[in-house]
Amino acid sequence: MSKSRRILGVDPGTNFLGYAVIDVEKNKILLVKIGVVKMKHLESQQLKLKKIFERLQEIILSTKPEEMAIEAPFFGKNVQSMLKLGRAQGVAIAAGITNGVDVTEYSPKKIKQSVTGNGNGSKEQVSAMLETILNLKLDQHTLDATDALGAAVCHHFQTSGPLKGSKKYSGWDGFLKNNPGRVKK
Repeated sequence: MSKSRRILGVDPGTNFLGYAVIDVEKNKILLVKIGVVKMKHLESQQLKLKKIFERLQEIILSTKPEEMAIEAPFFGKNVQSMLKLGRAQGVAIAAGITNGVDVTEYSPKKIKQSVTGNGNGSKEQVSAMLETILNLKLDQHTLDATDALGAAVCHHFQTSGPLKGSKKYSGWDGFLKNNPGRVKK
């Protein structure tokens, strides 16, 4: 990879939204900006969604990422929480696409697996591995911010690694169907 890439990672939430911007040059990852948008003090869901949209617009306009990686809400038992997180994610995606940023969604498990090698790793393990990958200390940042950084790093790994463009199969049947010449009879 010769061209530099700028990726915005977003960990959507309705009280705290984490964000991180990275540059990737020749597979070296550099942290550009990281932080949290705090909305706990806002009374209504609508005000929180407005704040998410406006703040991400500011971040996008000031840092000019080409790509956005956003963490998908995980399926929990509380339907109202899922609905609120889904709205926050939708508003964040809208802020990206409104500004011409390509958006890709990753499950929390995929981000953890990509960064730590274990899809069941903890947020603290993700943060610690990101410190190793980027060779810097992240302990002053909240886990919302490091989750956003994890999304950006995951996107880089998923779109630039040795498996980029490789075919994915849903088991042996799918592999055999797409590779009939490899079956020995």
